Amino acid sequence: MAPHVKIERGTRTSRIAGRLALVLLAALAAAPWWTGRANLRLLGEFYTFVALASLWNLLAGYAGLVSVGQQAFVGFGGYVLFAAAMFYGVPPLLAIVLAGVVGALIALPMAPLLFRLHGAYFAIGTWVAAEVFRLSFAQVSVLGGGSGTSLPARLVTGIAATRDQRDMLLYWCALALGLGTVAMIYALLRSRAGLALAAIRDSEIASESLGIDIFRTKLAIYVATAAVTSMVGALIFLQKLRISPDAAFSVNDWTAYVIFIVVIGGIGTIEGPIVGAIVFFLLRETLADLGTIYLVILGMVAIAVMLKAPRGLWGSFSHRTGIVLFPLRRRVVHPDAR
Repeated sequence: MAPHVKIERGTRTSRIAGRLALVLLAALAAAPWWTGRANLRLLGEFYTFVALASLWNLLAGYAGLVSVGQQAFVGFGGYVLFAAAMFYGVPPLLAIVLAGVVGALIALPMAPLLFRLHGAYFAIGTWVAAEVFRLSFAQVSVLGGGSGTSLPARLVTGIAATRDQRDMLLYWCALALGLGTVAMIYALLRSRAGLALAAIRDSEIASESLGIDIFRTKLAIYVATAAVTSMVGALIFLQKLRISPDAAFSVNDWTAYVIFIVVIGGIGTIEGPIVGAIVFFLLRETLADLGTIYLVILGMVAIAVMLKAPRGLWGSFSHRTGIVLFPLRRRVVHPDAR
């Protein structure tokens, strides 16, 4: 009689990591009571970069869509929030959700045009689209034109009665958005759509022969990524309380740093963007006072990682040890091996 076996995704390591993650999440949720205002802002910024890096990793690492124009949706989401709050009286926190909906709607007609391009041409096309967004919003005088605008004080005070309460709400929004983005991507990659993405990443020709609709799959990922990126952008500029075209559509702030995070962390892994964001913030907080030398050091770190660990820091570590915190693949487990 054949021994009874089980099919599992989780590992002992991932289960332990899950329990530790719950403890860490509880501690982070309580951060307003054990840390100062400056650290809350830093943690909130960290969560937004984790979200942006995870979304770019989903596009490039799983769907094969290497974009250098994701700043288009960061800035677009920020401007949607300012316009909705200032001209239509939408509460700023609700406007974050609205920014995601409008971002998805604007991505729908963009995607078929960009998907006509491939490889480096697609990457350049996304950057050109972002520049079109920047130049367009620079002409909108009611939103400050090229110099930008600030969120009126009445809207700021409408978020919460005091500054401390406002900081707490925005911090929790950033935590929820960062955590929600990672959870959404993890659930997606464990679904049938995730299997389709894995097949497309391995071979588009083979996946198409298996009946996978490549265009519809990539379209769904692109639109979903645009929606969440717009929400993150709305939250970023709600934290800043001011927006301008150059800041909103900065390729350096919202794409170059994000790509750096994913590359050093490990593209094509869920853990990679989180590890990369930790490294990036440690380097930034340690070396930011060095001016332009800081950027040179970032470039040297990226080159060193790509040469010594092409899979990224987490990718190389996971490949050598077999440790996975977000298991995606199913495995056969014999009762005696448990």
